[in-house]
Amino acid sequence: MTTSEIVFDKDRSSRLGFDEAVFGASKSPDQLESIIQDAQADRRRLLITRLDKTQFEALSDNCQHALSYEPRSRTAVLGEPPTMDSIPRVAVVTAGTSDVPVALEVSHTLRYYGEPCTEIFDVGVAGLWRLLDRLEDIKQHDIVVAVAGMEAAIVSVLGGLYPGLMIAVPTSIGYGVSHNGAAALTGALASCAPGVVVVNIDNGYGAACAALRALRAVRAKSSSDD
Repeated sequence: MTTSEIVFDKDRSSRLGFDEAVFGASKSPDQLESIIQDAQADRRRLLITRLDKTQFEALSDNCQHALSYEPRSRTAVLGEPPTMDSIPRVAVVTAGTSDVPVALEVSHTLRYYGEPCTEIFDVGVAGLWRLLDRLEDIKQHDIVVAVAGMEAAIVSVLGGLYPGLMIAVPTSIGYGVSHNGAAALTGALASCAPGVVVVNIDNGYGAACAALRALRAVRAKSSSDD
């Protein structure tokens, strides 16, 4: 592998407040080893997304032991986690259990940055009582990330009941005309609930970053007002 295959963006944190995340899908073991070793040499923390179990197991023992790997979310973290805030300000909500892997990508990204979250799973509108039973819990949070496949109906329903910032993550879960998430994406974009923010299909990482940007803006405003 030539060094030109990988160009690190080591100043991203100073520009955006986010470390450079590594998209693990399709990267070879050699590429991943090089990325991990470079971060270790610089004592940088690292978040790897879309790292499947086969890729992880192909890494050297040293690299495997250095990473905290979560197979369902396909995320891996290098380095010690930051201190968590005590009160979760974000709720991560899924319509179905099949949406949980994408939701866990949201959760693990938030926690990488020291932001705790509340996970509320399997409350889709096919059994509307499930959502209504948890509605007051959901409303205790400043931001909701709603993760849903099929037709993503929960986006409009929850968006019409919850007054805070809601970020919708359509997932690729569903049969036939769901078209690997296209129907969920269209449904979320066409939602009659005003002000819902929508990210790309299965993009839990992007949804977490949107939530972090919003929280940081509020905190910066609060600090300037003090």
